Amino acid sequence: MVTRRSVLLGCLCTFLAGPVLPPAWAAAPPPAPVRIVALGDSLTAGYGLPADAAFPVRLERALRAEGRDVRVINAGVSGDTTAGGLARLDWALAEKPDLAIVELGANDGLRGIDPKLTEANLDQILTRLDKAGIGVLVAGMLAPPNYGKAFESDFNGLFPRLAKAHGSVFYPFYLDGVAGHPDLNQPDGLHPTAAGIDVIVARILPSVRTLLDRHAARTGARHP
Repeated sequence: MVTRRSVLLGCLCTFLAGPVLPPAWAAAPPPAPVRIVALGDSLTAGYGLPADAAFPVRLERALRAEGRDVRVINAGVSGDTTAGGLARLDWALAEKPDLAIVELGANDGLRGIDPKLTEANLDQILTRLDKAGIGVLVAGMLAPPNYGKAFESDFNGLFPRLAKAHGSVFYPFYLDGVAGHPDLNQPDGLHPTAAGIDVIVARILPSVRTLLDRHAARTGARHP
């Protein structure tokens, strides 16, 4: 005989046997790493180095050692000029970066390309990144001395000028502490050794922290 009490007990057992759903906060996925694309030439790509010694790899390692959840994407191509960087910007943006480090111009300087063209190319790159909402660190470069003082002045001045115009974080000289030091460069005297890359990372790190902190302030993300 089915009684009211047995029906209630059956309903209670069914309820208790049902799936137990976690609270909404427990189901939220962890935040994704901050994606930084390093858009550059051979100095970024890691020319002549093992893959794990390239600038993006060493920079990511240094940032993760500080507890920062980041992924640094190697978008360096050996031999690239600012025109080449501009031409492949869509490819770099396909990586969906949150931030960018732009290290381009060394090959323009070595080839004696008119600094006005270099500046125009970089300006277009920075404008595209601005429109995409991607924070930028501009890594400056210094001209070789063999093209004269006028070229040197025009070339060296374009990087801080562009960084200021676009509100980018500015690191004055990518090869600071490495250029002119034979023990930190490969036999060609142009490309850093693994030890040279470590010097670059250590010196640029405060500027990258500034870039990340700006991103955190803008998005509400938290970084150590």
